[in-house]
Amino acid sequence: MPASPQGLCEFIDASPSPFHVCRTTADRLRGAGFTELSESDPWPAGGDHFAVRAGSLIAWRSGDQNEGGRALPFRIVGAHTDSPNLRVKQHPDRFISGWQTVALQPYGGAWLNSWLDRDLGVSGRLSVREDTTIRHTLVRVDEPILRVPQLAIHLSEDRKGVELNPQRHVNAVWGVGGGPRNFLAYVAERGGVPVDDVLGFDLMTHDITPSRLVGVDDDLVSAPRLDNQATCYAGLEGFLAAPADAGVVPVLVLFDHEEVGSQSDHGAQSELLLTVLERITLAAGGTREDFLRRLPTSMVASGDMAHATHPNYPDRHEPGHLIEVNAGPVLKVQPNLRYATDGRTAAAFALACAQAGVNLQRYEHRADLPCGSTIGPMTAANTGIPTVDVGAAQLAMHSAREVMGAADVADYSAALAAFLSPA
Repeated sequence: MPASPQGLCEFIDASPSPFHVCRTTADRLRGAGFTELSESDPWPAGGDHFAVRAGSLIAWRSGDQNEGGRALPFRIVGAHTDSPNLRVKQHPDRFISGWQTVALQPYGGAWLNSWLDRDLGVSGRLSVREDTTIRHTLVRVDEPILRVPQLAIHLSEDRKGVELNPQRHVNAVWGVGGGPRNFLAYVAERGGVPVDDVLGFDLMTHDITPSRLVGVDDDLVSAPRLDNQATCYAGLEGFLAAPADAGVVPVLVLFDHEEVGSQSDHGAQSELLLTVLERITLAAGGTREDFLRRLPTSMVASGDMAHATHPNYPDRHEPGHLIEVNAGPVLKVQPNLRYATDGRTAAAFALACAQAGVNLQRYEHRADLPCGSTIGPMTAANTGIPTVDVGAAQLAMHSAREVMGAADVADYSAALAAFLSPA
């Protein structure tokens, strides 16, 4: 189905954690005829497949991988499944001044003030003992059980707001009176497992307000986790829309842990992508030599969201580089390689946008402000594959709730589909 703002809202609302992003994506892939493979099993030659490693997922279409005796190049769209949020500490239960509280900790570059005074649920993964083995089960609670209360302005020293301390000021209340309650027992019960069998957990908060179209013309999407679930969704639908016989092997890879540096067994700095690409080659009867020869001819589009020019802070943006919502995908360039784009890869994505019939915007960060980064530079360095950094424009990046253009959803997906199927 073509990507749409309504489809994006449904995707986000189904995916409150990186683990849920993988499940939502896997369900969509299965519906399109893909088969899940285990990394510990032998892999078949050819076919449409995907593999999941914790909060990361990689999918590929590998039909005929050779053309005239030459191994076809990979065309890869990459994104990340994680978003800044507040995560549950290992010993969460606190009883403070008559309040039942849950100890939370910021994950990634969460814009902390945006998490105050919101109705929060909890979601993630429980690792559960089952006889002598361990199984992992997903859990989500969408009721407003948690709330991080703001300090009243009357209690602020200068009535100009407060600087939030991440240790003291972002813990959530969830009840009053009595002694400490067992938060993990509550979550385990909601997940249908005995709390005594929960040996580990990865739990995080999420804004329970549904995603929706906003603005007088319904031309904006208001949602949590647009960074970077908007790319996960656009990339998924673009991947499924791309023809399988375009002279390349299309790949979609969604990494966890981008917001905290990607250094994990399933982050973008792991061997996940490179290992899967080699296994695809070997399963089709190729050699390691074939694998190494196809890397320089391959290309990655690292998709992550981009900063739209803010109407209240236009001075925070590079002059002459207006970035608008509902004006097409964004090419991201930074000469000190916070983004991986260079002239070669910029041209390839510009050609894809022209092929898709969508406008392309070009973003540069102000030289006097620190620039964030993406999975792009590390993917390029770890694989040797030329990489371009792209995105869609949004406001309020890293807020608990963000805004992007409704029309950009389809255009972004169309550009990624064209990138995966070069003419």
